[in-house]
Amino acid sequence: MFTGIVTDVGEIAAAENFQGTLRRLRIISHYDPATIAIGASIACGGPCLTVVAVGPHERGAWFEVDAAAETLALTTVGGWTIGTRVNLERSLKIGDELGGHIVTGHVDGIATIIAREDITAVVEGGESGGGERDTGAWGATARFDIRAPKPLAAFIAAKGSVALDGCSLTVNHVEGDVFSILLIPHTLEVTTWGERGVGDPLNLEVDLMARYAARLAEARGAGY
Repeated sequence: MFTGIVTDVGEIAAAENFQGTLRRLRIISHYDPATIAIGASIACGGPCLTVVAVGPHERGAWFEVDAAAETLALTTVGGWTIGTRVNLERSLKIGDELGGHIVTGHVDGIATIIAREDITAVVEGGESGGGERDTGAWGATARFDIRAPKPLAAFIAAKGSVALDGCSLTVNHVEGDVFSILLIPHTLEVTTWGERGVGDPLNLEVDLMARYAARLAEARGAGY
């Protein structure tokens, strides 16, 4: 279980087919290798993947995960190559702050960015290049319009939550199968969103509560 609050951005260091249907990925991160256990779950760009090997690296740690056939079919993992950067989140512990929303790491499908608009704004209380506090510093927000797979569009609501590439985000507007999100400068800086542009695919996980509400309505309609 996760919250959609990214704690590191990892980089794919190796990607190769393994035992026929699996794809083994080696990911470099800033995590302490002593804190990563074999069998641990880490959300990598959205999908929850299991650690099968780990070791120290000059940046922190490397760890390896195996992606199975369904993960490769339903997510962007199959397209990851050496150098691809991915949002990382460690699994939630009892007592941790739930800063985003409940995220399972089970991707529902692939969404696509159809528009990006960057908006320059003044961020109060910034720092100058010399480290002094300024009365304001220039930052940029970004508005993204995203097209969801049609079967998933009904699960997305304005002011609701979605997980995109492992990030918990609030939906601003919905029209048909297109919805928009607005990202603050911090999110653009500490995740892969700063690199995202038109045409990029995104791992989409709809809100768990919306999924259960739809199933409940379906069951009642069928007389269960």
